[in-house]
Amino acid sequence: MAETNLTQNFSRLSVGIIAIVVVSSILLWADRGSRSGAIIKSQTENRLPHIAIVQHASIDPLDDGVRALQAALEQRGFGANVGATYTLYNAQGDFATANTIAKTVISDNLDLIMTVSTLSMQTVASANRLLTEPKKHLFGITTDPFGAGIGVSRERPLDHPPYLAGVGSNSPIRELFQMIKRIKPELKRIGLVWNPAEANSEASTVLARAVVKELDMELVEGNAENSSAAGEVAKALISRGVDVLWLSTDVTTTTARDVMIKAARQAGIPVISSLPSSADSGALIALGSSYYDVGFEQGQMAADILEGRDMATIPVINWTPVALRLNLTALEGLRSPWVIPQDVQDRAEVIFDANGMRKQDVPAPAVPEALKWQKQTPPPVRTDDT
Repeated sequence: MAETNLTQNFSRLSVGIIAIVVVSSILLWADRGSRSGAIIKSQTENRLPHIAIVQHASIDPLDDGVRALQAALEQRGFGANVGATYTLYNAQGDFATANTIAKTVISDNLDLIMTVSTLSMQTVASANRLLTEPKKHLFGITTDPFGAGIGVSRERPLDHPPYLAGVGSNSPIRELFQMIKRIKPELKRIGLVWNPAEANSEASTVLARAVVKELDMELVEGNAENSSAAGEVAKALISRGVDVLWLSTDVTTTTARDVMIKAARQAGIPVISSLPSSADSGALIALGSSYYDVGFEQGQMAADILEGRDMATIPVINWTPVALRLNLTALEGLRSPWVIPQDVQDRAEVIFDANGMRKQDVPAPAVPEALKWQKQTPPPVRTDDT
């Protein structure tokens, strides 16, 4: 009898153990999704933010912008492989490559896409808007984002897609033309080579047409679809008797800048530019946006976003921190003499002369309040004791 009871008890215990095992297995299987999700979440929280930086070509203004935004991010704790990981893309001026890069970055597992140049902004924005959940996209170093067809409003700074923001930098064309008219009152004909396929170039050209009318001057235009053609178009304009050759913020012509400046120098006419770095290559007067300052502010905005700022709260505005550079060596050999007034020289941040390059102290550009953001400290967690 005792043996029978023992056998029965063992059987009941075995059944209980089997039941526990079965139920536990069912529960574990049912919970597999949440456990997998917890693992993925943990990995996501621990990995560094991944950022893509996209630029259209290797030219000084864009290189300066990229260098500055990286410096700003590093300053804020998002240095490469320390606070973030980066992938850099450069289309090297090729439109087909730019579109391929855009498709690549929107398909990657990225926390933020940063574009430098109008063309990069347009290609990424166009590809990104097709996604069900578009990637965060912050643009900079662009002349006129409002006229580039990316869905941002000139009149309403907060009217833009919630995943897309950035800063535009209109070129100070009126100020540049007023300066040369003051220096050379008899100046009438300004030569311009530009690429109609570039929205930033078109925006500069449209503004320049209006300004020359105000100043009783004429804009003599020639189109170049690529940098190889720009030099020949510049020579054709010079042969039509222009008084000065103007280099706008056109990427195509900036790539051919040295060839165009050489052609103007051989003809004895000066070159003026809306890109400050052009003075380094021989432009007499280079007045434009300091793209290093713009890039640095773009990097600050990126750090804000990585720290939690909602992109929908970033106003899209134009900010042009004006910089002036002069190359007085370009005065030699001109067919008509130019004299640069002392007050113009005093405001230049860089001057090239017979003694080389000298830098001058000029006031730092003020960042608009609209671009500033201070990360808000969350309130203390309320407990039953407080």
